[in-house]
Amino acid sequence: MSRRKFLLNDLLRNKLLYVMMLPALAYYIIFHYGPMYGAIIAFKDYSPSNGIWNSEWVGLANFREFFSGFYFWRIFKNTVLISIYALVFGFPAPIILALLINELRSSGFKRIVQSITYMPYFISLIVICGIIKDFTNSGGLINTLFSYFGGDGKTMLQNPDYFRPIYILSEIWQHFGWESIIYLAALSGIDQEQYEAAKIDGAGRWRQMLSVTLPGILPTIMILLILRMGNLLNVGFEKIILLYNPSIYDTADVISSYVYRKGLIEFNWSFSASVGLFNSLINLCLLVAANYISRKTSENSLW
Repeated sequence: MSRRKFLLNDLLRNKLLYVMMLPALAYYIIFHYGPMYGAIIAFKDYSPSNGIWNSEWVGLANFREFFSGFYFWRIFKNTVLISIYALVFGFPAPIILALLINELRSSGFKRIVQSITYMPYFISLIVICGIIKDFTNSGGLINTLFSYFGGDGKTMLQNPDYFRPIYILSEIWQHFGWESIIYLAALSGIDQEQYEAAKIDGAGRWRQMLSVTLPGILPTIMILLILRMGNLLNVGFEKIILLYNPSIYDTADVISSYVYRKGLIEFNWSFSASVGLFNSLINLCLLVAANYISRKTSENSLW
């Protein structure tokens, strides 16, 4: 059977599924792929009055300005460090939570733990940032407790050394409960006969987790890790903008917040587009590399 005939038969046989797919497909075409042509302003001196196509072509001038700029190494270092910290400490957190919840035997207590850990995800980001600011100011709860262990008692978000720990810990608190759902779903799909066989062989709870549970969810872990690598440098600028101030730019200013300032505050759209394009290219390279390594080492990959 030819490929064209096979595709036609599949289309006729699953026409309702393809119809259901159309809204999602239209969304990505209109709001993700369609605007990609606007990336060309990174190579132009864009002026709204001239439009994208009539603006002056400047080639790589915006990229050279960014790479040779005074703030390049600062924002690149901050982005990489925050991204690595979030990956090292944030990525395992929902896995550990899912494993711990899976070991609970009381279904009622399990639901209580899940509800409490899910709750921060549904709180508005503005409210979250307001809570963080209130708790870390000079008279806040966290700052007061911290002062008992040698803290200086000053507003913590005025100290550049405290920003990264505050950001990473708040990110973990806000997302690890919600992100554990997919791991709990993967855990529910593990064949229970494997646990019975492990018990017969004398494996305790710890050995069962190492020999049965973790290998059972490893494909899910690897796929989510690959996806995480594809967004590694996409540090959420909304939260950073709501938390940072000029006194902590040395550790808080990242690529996305720099793009926000240059593009929306200083109206330098071409320069901000070139910075954003550079960030996206790095993420693409990380995604391809992570997928290749995963495919070679664990046979789990996106493609």
